[in-house]
Amino acid sequence: MPDLEATIETYDAADGYQLHYRHWQPADTPRARIVIVHGIQSHSGWYLHSSSRLCAAGFEIFYLDRRGSGLNSEKRGHVDSLQVLLDDLVLFLSRVRIQEPRRPVVLIGVSWGGKLATAAAKEHPQMMDGLGLVCPGLFPVVDPSWLQKVRIALARVYYRYRHFPIPLNEPELFTATPRWLDFLRADALSLHRATAALLVTSKQMDWFVRNAPEKISMPLLLMLAGKDRILNNARTKAYFERFASENKRLIEYPGANHTLEFEPDPEPFISDLTGWIGEVSSRVELPRSGV
Repeated sequence: MPDLEATIETYDAADGYQLHYRHWQPADTPRARIVIVHGIQSHSGWYLHSSSRLCAAGFEIFYLDRRGSGLNSEKRGHVDSLQVLLDDLVLFLSRVRIQEPRRPVVLIGVSWGGKLATAAAKEHPQMMDGLGLVCPGLFPVVDPSWLQKVRIALARVYYRYRHFPIPLNEPELFTATPRWLDFLRADALSLHRATAALLVTSKQMDWFVRNAPEKISMPLLLMLAGKDRILNNARTKAYFERFASENKRLIEYPGANHTLEFEPDPEPFISDLTGWIGEVSSRVELPRSGV
């Protein structure tokens, strides 16, 4: 079955920044509405196949491109603060919730987007009915050097727009699949440099979510790649155990690399994600009509 086409749509952030996202609308009434946020280097265009498959399963998909990333070319690689990132995401979630108050909403964070999704779930749990974390960037093992960190911190004070390399510029960190390695090498929308402000914001987010698990009790899914060279899976699993959620599930793919979408056969990951979303959305107690 060929992949379903997405429409590219926009919404205005609170400060007027125009944000793009890819939207997949199922033919019938959607079983749930799924909002997805991507990693620091990636964008929604990396995840066309899984998004199409989720849509074909009856879910409405909104894959957001972070400001300064992907389809959002203004101030590329820049975000002023964690609050701006949260405001962008929560504004969209509130729109999704208000438009269809009787439809379940699930938030999924992929890679670095897992930190942002966790932060949103900590601060605004009423906006979602489930949280999915796909190889979340909560405990990275790839980091700038000590000297580079000093330069970034100084630049954040004196010139926050100064760009620095994102230390993820080896495609082999993401996948071992030849066709996807070629894709990553040629992808013009991948983000390879970020401003001091965005890189400092990323570190601030680490601190912000350190106590998040005890505050999050919604249904939770964690997916990990067994051969991940970007993240510390052991620390992520320990973090997962701290979540207050009574309904939480951990799925690990032992032979997989960081980007599950780019595995030679991504179907097990997509099937597991589809099944979990279906279970969560079927258990949500929706408000009565007119409420």
